[in-house]
Parts: sequence; structure tokens; C-alpha cells
Amino acid sequence: MLISGIVYTARDAAHNKLVHAINSGKELPFRLEGQTLYYMGPSPARPGQVIGSAGPTTSGRMDVYTPTLLAAGLKAMIGKGGRSEEVKSAINDYQAIYFVTIGGAGALLSSTIHRAKVIAYPELAAEAIMQLELEEFPAIVANDIYGNDLFAQRRVVYRKGGF
Repeated sequence: MLISGIVYTARDAAHNKLVHAINSGKELPFRLEGQTLYYMGPSPARPGQVIGSAGPTTSGRMDVYTPTLLAAGLKAMIGKGGRSEEVKSAINDYQAIYFVTIGGAGALLSSTIHRAKVIAYPELAAEAIMQLELEEFPAIVANDIYGNDLFAQRRVVYRKGGF
């Protein structure tokens, strides 16, 4: 898929703050319902650039927080790597989707980001929540509302001697 539109960045520390706010009944720094989180912390932008390298981080580190965020209305996530059984079940239960994108290609991915703005937790530096405007950001559906799991499907093919 090529994703265009607004997404929000969030890594471990931001996830912790969001879940703490939800569990404490506090207002979130942005409307989570229907949104997409990209598991990414950018490198600093060079002069004239919107953002520095913007590659995905390992999604499994967010698994402890993900079911709570999905229950609060999150609809999509972008990262790299497989998800836990609990997260895959929550994706199905809350009718969400998990996309993966190309690890190690942060400079290429940053070229699809046309606007970037810190909107919450600036004290977290590179892990602050940012609002990004994407245009044709490349991603693959890894887990969907029907229980499909790209990682599990590809393991079966691999074990049968295919690619």
C-alpha cells in the first residue's frame, strides 16, 4: 500500500505516557480515535529538510501498551517485525490493522513525509509525539481484522522450501 494523510509518531516512552493518561482518566494530547501510530523516532533534520531519517522501530516493544490504545480507538499502526498473540487478538477484536514498512530505509521513507510537527511530550526529544503528513508512504499489511498474519503465512511458505 501507499499511505497518504496524517499519522502520529509514538515510541516506547510516548506509549507509556499515553496509556498512563488513559488509565488515569486524563485527556490525551490528540484525538486517538481512528488514528494511525507510526513507531518511529526521527534523526534530526538537516537544513532545508522536513525531517531526518524516519525508519520504523521494532513494534514488539509497544505490545504491552497496544491493546489499551486499540481499546481507546486507535485503528492502525506502522512499524517493523511481528506482534504478540495478545496484540493480534486485539487487532481482530477492535477491527484495526498493522502495517510494516522497510527497516533500514529511513532516509528513503523520510522523502514521503511532507510535514512534521511535535505535538506532545517535547521533553522526550526524538521520542516526542509528532504529527506527520505522508504522501505515498510504502507499507505492507501484516495483520488485519480477519486474523491474517503475513509473518506466519511467509514462515509456512519458507518451511516448504519457497520464498
